[in-house]
Amino acid sequence: MSTDSVPKWRRIAARVITALAFLFVLFALVAPNELSKLSPWSILQIPLEGLVGVALVLVLPPKPRRIAAVVLGSLLGILLIWKLFDMGFYTTLARPFDPVFDWSFLGPGFEFLAGAIGQGGAVAAAIGISILAVVLVVLMALSAMRLSRVVAGRPTAATRALAVLGVVWVAAAAFGQPFASHSAAALAYDHARQVGSSLQDSNAYNAEASVDAFRDVPGSDLLTGLRGKDVIITFVESYGQVAIQDPELSPAIDSVLDAGTTKLRAAGFESKSAFITSSTSGGGSWLAHSTLQSGVLINNQKRYDTFVGSDRFTLSQAFKRAGWKTVGVVPQNMKPWPEGKVYGYDSYYDSHTSGYKGKNFFYAQMPDQYTLSAFQRNERAKTDRKPVMAEIDLVSSHTPFVPLPEMVDWNAVGDGSIFIPQAENGTKPEEVWNDAGKTRAAYAKSIQYSLNSLISYVQTYGDDNLVVVFLGDHQPAPVITGDDATRDVPVTIVAKDPAVLERTASWGWHDGLNPGQEAPVWPMQDFRDRFLTSFGPHPPTR
Repeated sequence: MSTDSVPKWRRIAARVITALAFLFVLFALVAPNELSKLSPWSILQIPLEGLVGVALVLVLPPKPRRIAAVVLGSLLGILLIWKLFDMGFYTTLARPFDPVFDWSFLGPGFEFLAGAIGQGGAVAAAIGISILAVVLVVLMALSAMRLSRVVAGRPTAATRALAVLGVVWVAAAAFGQPFASHSAAALAYDHARQVGSSLQDSNAYNAEASVDAFRDVPGSDLLTGLRGKDVIITFVESYGQVAIQDPELSPAIDSVLDAGTTKLRAAGFESKSAFITSSTSGGGSWLAHSTLQSGVLINNQKRYDTFVGSDRFTLSQAFKRAGWKTVGVVPQNMKPWPEGKVYGYDSYYDSHTSGYKGKNFFYAQMPDQYTLSAFQRNERAKTDRKPVMAEIDLVSSHTPFVPLPEMVDWNAVGDGSIFIPQAENGTKPEEVWNDAGKTRAAYAKSIQYSLNSLISYVQTYGDDNLVVVFLGDHQPAPVITGDDATRDVPVTIVAKDPAVLERTASWGWHDGLNPGQEAPVWPMQDFRDRFLTSFGPHPPTR
């Protein structure tokens, strides 16, 4: 059939489809894997991989050409999906997707989505995303086949275009011009190296975990500097360095910390603060918790799974061996947590066993004030008891930061039903998450609430035998921190007994709840050993 006999609309439609196929393939080849770097200019590039593909089409016979188009198109579709995963991980966790370890984030992501739109909606979304992934691969293969037919049907024009673009690419690459791209190949190579490194990480972890100076220390020689004290280690969700150093966010949060220092000092408490470099950023709180407790860097799911299946000596086990009752307070856990046995808790409180009768605040199952109140009632208010060591997770400052509870009188907290109107009438996530400025403001307010809850708890229930260590688990997502943020989080120790803080003199931490910019920075995995050393029988001298 001659082209003259083909209806004009069909010829136009064919050209449009070809153009769309070209743009689709071009996008997959040259688009960056970070959403913040995506722009029209980032697409206006000459991809080396595309030139190689055209050359391959021109030299292959018809059948091998079709096979190559399908295979390479499918691989390019998979690479595009990988880029989309990278975009999501850079946006939320400030790092690319790791195909070896990061499937574990799908479960928490699904649960978060279920909390937002319901179980049925989350299932529908998961199915839709799975179908979309298949469609992308199929469409990319079909696009590659269509473009290969166009190139093969016009060999002379294609050869001339290839020669011209090849010369332009070489010249641009020689002078470092950005439109000479080989990003697809570079990204594939980087990911291949990443996979190889991830697969070898188990050996590195085993070597690190095999070294433990405290594993066999008898209880009588552990934590002698804290005998008789209730010790609370509290993680404040997303309490990162940005909270106290960002010029837009920090003034209100610094005010809370500075006022808190004054309030606690008036109640007889002193405090020291510094920074700790978390093992994660933007999410994955369990990686930070396990790193602090184990004294080993745990920055991926494989390391975490290995840790929880091992007999690694944890900070809470050290307290237990030394005679403390150990308690875990994880208000966000809604499912059985058998792996938690690695921490050696004598008592464990989750969303079902904390006695909360109020409503959840979107993600947070209960307000931080209730979490602390329930812990006080269930553990520290008891008479004739052993000293308590507890790890408590405060989650009111978790994404999406709204609705946010308000403080009530501690005597009115009760079973938490007093918070129901606050949960029902508070700001909805959709009211802030369509605007980056509102999101950052909501984050700052949530950190203020969590810190105020903790400070007020110490004021209300603190005594001579209370020691509190509180820190962030990780920095918030890049929408809050911006790009290229550190993984540093504030850490503070609070005590009324001056002998406790005297033991920390060698740490060099700054006075008060608010660490200065020049405060020391420790790797999070160093905290366990430094803490056990300082509060052991032979603390370091100044």
